[in-house]
Amino acid sequence: MSPKTIGLIAHTGKAGVAELVNAVAQEFSRFKMSILVEKDTAKIAGRRSDLPIKEVAEKAELLVVLGGDGTILNVAGQLGETIKPIFGINVGSLGFLTCVNSSAYREAVECIARRRITFSKRTLLDVTIRGVGKSATRSLALNDAVFGRGEESRLIRLRARVDGEPLTEFNADGLIVATPTGSTAYSLSAGGPILAPESGVLVITPICPHVLTNRSIIVAESSLIEIEASERDYPVYLSVDGRESVRLKTGVVVAIRKAKTTLQLAALPDMSFFSVVRQKLKWSGSNV
Repeated sequence: MSPKTIGLIAHTGKAGVAELVNAVAQEFSRFKMSILVEKDTAKIAGRRSDLPIKEVAEKAELLVVLGGDGTILNVAGQLGETIKPIFGINVGSLGFLTCVNSSAYREAVECIARRRITFSKRTLLDVTIRGVGKSATRSLALNDAVFGRGEESRLIRLRARVDGEPLTEFNADGLIVATPTGSTAYSLSAGGPILAPESGVLVITPICPHVLTNRSIIVAESSLIEIEASERDYPVYLSVDGRESVRLKTGVVVAIRKAKTTLQLAALPDMSFFSVVRQKLKWSGSNV
């Protein structure tokens, strides 16, 4: 059954996005589908709405996001527990999360209206900061939790445990704990493996480790990963899905596990994860 109500959210800083918002909205109206436009998106497109992202998500059955992978991460980060399926239309080059370029918006809308889209269940991370004598703070991540050194030009030490058992102490620029979706983001740049979305694992990847034998390690998605800074004199920061970094105080433990909820990422029927990987990484096969 096709969704009856579409939430429309755009990256308002992208060139030409106002025209695209109106074109996509008009295309949906052609199929007699209801549109809810997020307030900032409506403003740049000359439309009227006072709905923030979370309220749009509460009322819509499918969120159509115009922008890039970062836009989808930003939207997902504002949904809270109201996780709705997301269909990404890229304004720019093809990303790993967006499934179609803006020039093909008519095809995308028609596929949505005629129930020709497919869905991929994406693992989310539950990232909990356990403070000393304070209540824990929790957030969800589609891509990753990244531990870094901020502006300090030095290595940081991070103790890692998996299911209560010590893994190692990483002496590195930082550490990434990524979902399969996040394996094609920062983790990939740091030398980590590419994981298929349904692989059922998480990956821990050090950033520029001092010890060359420190490499990425893949753990089961049922694992509890705990990270703790082991030096008191140098700051360690945590960023979840690229959002604003939080400085971790002494004695704080960050617990990371698979969230109970998943995000359904929509795609065109002929757009598979491996076809995106081939296109994005320019894999053309053997020349032999």
